[in-house]
Amino acid sequence: MFCPTMLRLRELYRTAALLALITIFYNIAEGVISVWLGAADETISLFGFGLDSFVEVISGIGIWHMVRRLGHGETADRDPFERRALTITGGAFYLLAGGLLATAVISFFERHRPVTTTWGIVVALVSIVAMQALIHYKVKVGTALNSPAILADAACTRTCLQLSVVLLLASAGYTLTGIGWLDSIGSLGIAILSFREGREAFQKARGLACSCSCSGNCDTVS
Repeated sequence: MFCPTMLRLRELYRTAALLALITIFYNIAEGVISVWLGAADETISLFGFGLDSFVEVISGIGIWHMVRRLGHGETADRDPFERRALTITGGAFYLLAGGLLATAVISFFERHRPVTTTWGIVVALVSIVAMQALIHYKVKVGTALNSPAILADAACTRTCLQLSVVLLLASAGYTLTGIGWLDSIGSLGIAILSFREGREAFQKARGLACSCSCSGNCDTVS
C-alpha cells in the first residue's frame, strides 16, 4: 500500500490534531449554549445534550493527545494519560445517563412541558452540519494515513451526530405537536446513547476496542 511522504505525513498529522482541537472547542461552546438555553427553557433534552458535550471534551482531549503522539512517531498503544481520560469519560457518561434517565422518568410522570424547544431545533441543526463536516475530514485524514485510531475517532463523532438527530426529533416533535412527553423521550434517547458511549470508553481504556488502539501500516513521523 502506498504511504505518504514524510512531509505529507507531518501535514496530515497537523490536520488531524487541528480537527481534534476544533472538536474540543466546539463541544465547549455547544455545551455552554445548550445547558444555558436548556435551563432557561426548561428543556431537559437540550440540557442533557449540553452536559453530554462537556463529557465529550474530556474524550476529545485524550484524542488530541493521542494524535500528537502518533505524529511524533510514538506507538498507538494507549499511554496512562489516555487511559485515565477514557476512564473519567466512561464514568461521567454513566453518571449522565443515570441522571437523564431519572429526570426523564420524573418529567414524564409529572407531565412536564418545556417553555419552548425552538432553541433545541437550532442547536441540533447547527450540530448536525458541524458533525458531518468533522466526520468528512476525519475520515479523509484517517484514510490518507491508514490510521484505524483516527478513523475510530470519526466513528465516535458519528455518535455525536446521532445525539444531534435525537435532539432534533424531540425538539421538532414538541414544537409541531405540543406533546410534552416528547422532550422526556428525547432525554431518554440521549441517556441511552450516553450509556453506550460510557461503555465504549471503558472498553477502550481496557484495550478491548482494537479499532481505536491499533496503529496504521505507514510509518509515522519522527
